[in-house]
Parts: sequence; structure tokens; C-alpha cells
Amino acid sequence: MNLPSVETLSGCRAGTRRVVVTGIGAVTAAGCGRQALWDGLVAGRSYIRGITRFDAAPFRSRIAAEVTDFDPLDYTDARRARRLDRCALFALAASRMALEDAGLCPDALERERAGVIIGSALGGVSFAEVQHRAFLAGGPRSVNPALALLVFAGAAACSVAMELGITGPVSGNGNSCAAGSSAIGEAFRTIRAGLAEVMLAGGTEAPLEPLTFGAFDLIHALSTANETPEQACRPFDRRRDGFVMGEGAAVLVLEEYTHALRRGAPIYAEVAGYGLSNDAFHMSAPRPDGLGAARAMRLALAEAGVRPEDVDYLNAHASSTPRNDVAETLAIKQVFGVHAYRMPVSGTKALYGHPLGASGAIEAAICALALRAQWIPPTINLQEPDLACDLDYVPEQGRYAQLRVVLSNSFGFGGINTALVFKAVQEPR
Repeated sequence: MNLPSVETLSGCRAGTRRVVVTGIGAVTAAGCGRQALWDGLVAGRSYIRGITRFDAAPFRSRIAAEVTDFDPLDYTDARRARRLDRCALFALAASRMALEDAGLCPDALERERAGVIIGSALGGVSFAEVQHRAFLAGGPRSVNPALALLVFAGAAACSVAMELGITGPVSGNGNSCAAGSSAIGEAFRTIRAGLAEVMLAGGTEAPLEPLTFGAFDLIHALSTANETPEQACRPFDRRRDGFVMGEGAAVLVLEEYTHALRRGAPIYAEVAGYGLSNDAFHMSAPRPDGLGAARAMRLALAEAGVRPEDVDYLNAHASSTPRNDVAETLAIKQVFGVHAYRMPVSGTKALYGHPLGASGAIEAAICALALRAQWIPPTINLQEPDLACDLDYVPEQGRYAQLRVVLSNSFGFGGINTALVFKAVQEPR
């Protein structure tokens, strides 16, 4: 298949630094590594099950997408593994996998020209919950001293930077369920501004502890389809009743384009645009008219130099909540007009649940992989479409398509909206 040249696709002003994705690392309920994630998408399989990490009997919702095959010793030594919580360990594992995928050895990085930005909705809150139980049972001396060092929003990013010796721009964010995509957007702009050549960017989340999980259950945000967990997450379906909590991480290696070319790096996609907005409406509900989400998409498209009708596929936030899926559909129609009905849109959370701040990074990875494979993942469990959700959501079966431009949406509590635009890149012969 002949793709347009990189010059045609760039949409960037002369002299603007371009940013490409050269590595992907993922820890999800589907398994560890980008291939496990992709194989799960192709199989159209859900990894949502009954909760095993704690006794969920007191809760309305008793299902989640757990990471079950993760061994931190595959990614760090025993001493470091004891000093980091699950959230930071997920981030470290995804970062190491992404660097390996990109063909970058940490020791070979120009450390001052490399950086890390990793977002998380809750960060070390679940670890704090575990330590609080230890405190109640055994007093202050029972608490892990690392608690004070792992509860702040930037802990995962800083842990990755220290492990890998990266001394350039390092930060975290707490942008709720848009944290991972926000991190990628900020890393993209860091490279564009000339402040780094290589950035590790993504999101991580480990929220499966009783109090943390229960807080979302308390506000009736979670699905209660406990008898059929594999079908509980059903974006755009009229029977959807809430999101399904997940855990995991995804990290992308973002690299300045000519830097990647010089070392012969494989390129998945170009990051071309980023939009960030706020609804200023409600802490948990989206604006019913979708205006905030629409603004984020328009900002991303404008930065990428892309017309709405040029977008070939949209990976939706698609949280499987009654309000969000309708509001997102309205926002897509506002931005894309009649093209909204021609453009495939899919939601992939039925595979790996909703790992909050990691979800946007996982979905950014999926967009990059979709561009590489020229294949659109499906929206599984979409069997009875909501009449208010009337777009082409690629139900049940993925499809091959010519993909040159894709857009990914992520929305979070607090009214945060993000959008990322990715473009295909034809590598020089």
C-alpha cells in the first residue's frame, strides 16, 4: 500500500521539529508488552473478570481488569522492587519495554537531552491505603518508609528517571483519566520546542484496593454486570451501565524525527497535534452538549494542520458510561459534521477495562499500532446500539483500512478533555 510522503503528511511549518513514536511498552490485563495488547485486540477478547486482589463482596461492582502475569523482577532488581509501589513498577516496566522496542539502550541515551513525563489519576493513593491498614494494625513502625516518597503525582516519572539515569525534563501530572494522553501531549511539545530529543511518555495506574475502588463504586460510576464480566464494558450499547476499573500502564518513546532517522529507528507514527480543554461544568459528568470535548479535538487538528475530513479513524474515550458515550458522540458530530458518519470510531476499553490515568496512553499506543498495521480495532460487546449513538463504531469485528490520520480522545473527572492526532509515516528507502 502506497502511503503519502512524510512531507505531505507533516502539516508542520518549515523549521518545526517533528516528533515520532519509535517504541511502545504496555502492561495491561491482556499481558505485558505491546504484542500482548495487540493480540488481544485482534482476538476481540475481554480480560475483565471477578476481582481477586481483595474481597469485593461489600461492593455493588465486583469486577475489574486485573494485571495477572506481572513480575517486577523481570524489569528491575529485588531491592528496587521492594522500594517501589505497583503503580511505579508498572511505569518502570512499560518504560523498559518501550526503550527495548525502540532499540535504545538506557546507557546510550544523551541523558540531558532525554526526559520522562508520566501521568496518573491516583498515583500512590492505593499504596497509601495499604500502608494505612498496616498503620492501624501495627502502628507507625509498620509503615513502609517509602510511603512519603511514592504518594506524589510525579513519583512514577521520577522513579523511572532515576532507574534509567535520565536527567532532562521530568514531570508527572494528575489529570485524571486524561493523564496519560496529557503526558504524551506535553512530551510532544517538549521535543517540538527543542528541549529534548527523546521522551518517555505515558500513564500508569494501580487503583485496585478496597477504599480506592470503593470510592468509585460509592458514586455509582462502575458497572454492576457482575454475572457477565466479559460483557460488562459495552461502549455505545444501550445496556451500558458504567465503566469497569482496570490497572496497568503504557509508555511511548517519542523521538525527534531526524534523530530517529539517523539511528535507523523503526517508526510507528508521527505525533502531530495535541488539544487540551476543560468543561468547567461538573467534577464527574461531561458537558451534555460536548462542547469541551469538541474544543480539544479542534485544537489538536489545528496544531496538526489536518482538516476534519482527513481523519481516517477515531479511537474514542468510550468509557461505557451512559452520559459520556452520548456526549462524546455529540462532540464528534460537532467537529466532523457529515464526515462523522463516514469515519470509523471505536472504543477499546472492553478489552483492558478503564485503568484511569493509563487509559489514554494505552489508547495512544493502540493508535500508533493501528497505523502501522493499517487495521482498526473493534468495539466489542456492542450488540444493541443506543439510538443516541449512531456512528460507525466498528462493532465486534475489526477491519483493515487505509489509515493516514487517526485521532484519540481521552476525558477525565474534573472536566478534562484531551485529543491527540497521529499520522502515518512512510520511512525513507
